[in-house]
Amino acid sequence: MKAMIAFTHRISRSALLAVCALPLATATLAADFPAKPVRIVTPFPPGGSVDLVARLLGNDLGKAWGRQVIVDNRPGASGNIGTEAAKNAPPDGHTLLVNTLPFVTNQFVYAKMPYDPIADFAPISLVSSIAGLLVVHPSLPVRNVRDLVALARTRPGALNYGTAGPATNPHISGELLNYLGKINIVAVHYKGGGAATTATVSGEIQVFFSNTIPDALPLVQAGRLRALGVTSLKRVPSAPDIPTLAESGLPGYEFTSWHVLAAPAGTPRALIAQINEKVRSLLGTPEAVQHWRERGVEVIASTPEEAAAHLKKEIAKWRVVFKERGMKAE
Repeated sequence: MKAMIAFTHRISRSALLAVCALPLATATLAADFPAKPVRIVTPFPPGGSVDLVARLLGNDLGKAWGRQVIVDNRPGASGNIGTEAAKNAPPDGHTLLVNTLPFVTNQFVYAKMPYDPIADFAPISLVSSIAGLLVVHPSLPVRNVRDLVALARTRPGALNYGTAGPATNPHISGELLNYLGKINIVAVHYKGGGAATTATVSGEIQVFFSNTIPDALPLVQAGRLRALGVTSLKRVPSAPDIPTLAESGLPGYEFTSWHVLAAPAGTPRALIAQINEKVRSLLGTPEAVQHWRERGVEVIASTPEEAAAHLKKEIAKWRVVFKERGMKAE
């Protein structure tokens, strides 16, 4: 009996020491972070808004940390492949994820999902937002969104718009146009926004929502694309002469891409707070805001709690549109 009591005491003491050691280990991890290069996974090809934000953020963090920050493009399945890779990474802060709306809406279009955006990730910050630009091939006889809606109503199913893949931001932008305009412009899915832009310039498709306005503007200025409107409620500083879609003929239209920075679930809260503080301090200066704005990106730099609330709000918001439009991955 004495031996059993002694054994139990040793076990309890070991468990107590282990529990007490956890905060110390977490504090040490945070103090030493980053101990090696940091990888930011972007689940889409180079050239899109997610890639742009990851590279802007990675450049700023790399300078501040004095460590290399590597942007790792892992495209496929509308972001599912790269997001799953980030989910399965060690929760030590050295692998982060930058993602956008498909992060929370893919669950509406895929029968099986490799991750849960709420349970499998710890939001660090809602980093930024970016307005899209509705463009058409110059051969299309429309000058504004009102013209486009009228043409689509007379030619149901005859017009096409490009996407960066099922359930990506250009797809959602297009379906919101269909939903509010009560029209049916048909989605054509490409492997990334760059490929869809090329297809629009060539005339392979007629309509596209670009998520990177600075990339699309030179094509508009050269007459290779025609801009009909920006997707935000207000005009954007980088293209002040281009009206909003609401001004151009579709009242109530608003679609702004957002970008969240997240870590795998299980990442220590102290480390999440530390990375968040660094992001907010770097992006909170007037110089940083202007630098990002010149590239068409508006800085948000939220708290982890605000980011988590935003993700849940977006899930509820878009569930209705996806259901109404019958959006599914083919």
